[in-house]
This record gives sequence, structure tokens and C-alpha cells, in this order.
Amino acid sequence: MDQQATPPAGWRGGGATRLEAFVDAAFAFAVTLLVISADRVPDSVRALVLALKQVPAFAAGFALLALFWYAHVRWSRHYRLDGMLATLLSLLLVFLVLVYVYPLRLLLGTFFAWITAGWLPMPLSDVAGAPQIAFVFVFYGLAFASMSACMGGLYLLAWRRRRQLALDADRAADAMGEVAAYGYFCAVGMLSALVAIGLPEDAVPWQVAIPGTLYFLLSLTGLVHVLGRRRARRRVEAEGAANA
Repeated sequence: MDQQATPPAGWRGGGATRLEAFVDAAFAFAVTLLVISADRVPDSVRALVLALKQVPAFAAGFALLALFWYAHVRWSRHYRLDGMLATLLSLLLVFLVLVYVYPLRLLLGTFFAWITAGWLPMPLSDVAGAPQIAFVFVFYGLAFASMSACMGGLYLLAWRRRRQLALDADRAADAMGEVAAYGYFCAVGMLSALVAIGLPEDAVPWQVAIPGTLYFLLSLTGLVHVLGRRRARRRVEAEGAANA
């Protein structure tokens, strides 16, 4: 007799709702827009090599989409929220993904072409100087920050409905930890965009690279999550003691 696999601890269900299925389908469609060679199958070794040089941009875009897709999967399975606000935030995330996905591929391709001094192909023919590269970082920063804000909003909704969901202290604290983490994502993306906006038109290469290097601050996300989770747990425990 077939046996169902045991779901991870804390997951509230295995079957996808219609909203989750729609979000999954939208992300899958977005991934198809990131294919290495979108116009035609390479018909020569030279065309194949050129297509393979697009792999770094494809991988970066795919990783970004996978990050937000799996974040929504975890939120859906852990909290199983429905209602107007949860639906609107999920649909807004889908909208942002579909709006940004193809420009994101072009912009990431431009970035990799720039850092490799043209060895990797340049997808945009009109990008040449610091102002254009700065625009790349502005666009990327706004995309990253807006999608992070959507996910942070979904986890904040779970935190606010912790009593309705009957979350224990650990699960409620996890939700606030995710809010802190995605709020930090949003802050880093906006900081990068603001620094890019402030770059002078005659910026030298090391100055143009600053908006990109700011994303290394994301290595501190784990610490931000722990601090947010710890603070939320103290609040939940204090509420429990007050209600006892």
C-alpha cells in the first residue's frame, strides 16, 4: 500500500489551493522567459557558445525567482492563510515577477558583460557608460525591494493572525523573523538603488561597482532573522504570561 510522505514539521497541508497553483504557474511561466536562447535553437558551434555565455545571467535570474517562489511555498504551507489581503499580496508578487522577469534577464546580462569587460555577451546595445550601468542597479534594486516587501507583508499578516492560526511561540516567532529578514532585503535593495541614483555621470569603475557590492550585506540576513525571532518570542511569552 502506498504511503504518503510525512510533511515537514509545522506544515499545515500538502494539497495546493487554487491561489498557490496560480502562483506556481506564474513562476513557471516566468522561468520560461529566462531560457538561455529564447529566439531559436543554436544551429552552429559559434551560436551554441554564444548561448552558453548567457548561462551566468540565466542562473542569477533563476536563483532570484527560485528564492521568492520557495519563500511563497513555505509561507503557504506553514500558515495556510486566505482572505482578501493575503490574495492581493500574492497576486502583487506574481505581477511584479511577470513585470520584472524579462527586463531582469537583460539587466543581469548587462551586469555580467560589464564585469567581464565584454567577454560575456551584452544584451543591450545602448549601454556603454556609468549612467546606464547605474540605471541597471536602480532597476534591479527596486525589483528586489518590491518583491521582498510583498513577502514581508505576507509573513506580517501571519504574525498578526497568530492567535487565529493558533500558532505556538516558536511558529509565531518564526513569522516575525521572516518579516525582519525580508524587511532587511527591502532595505538593502533600496539602499543599492539610492546609491546608484547618486552616482556622478563621470563615475570611475570602482564607484559604479558600489551598488552591486552592497548586496554582500545580505550575508547578515541570518543575524537579522535571529534578532527578529528572539524579540518576537519574548513578546509572545509576555502575552502568554499576561493572559495566564
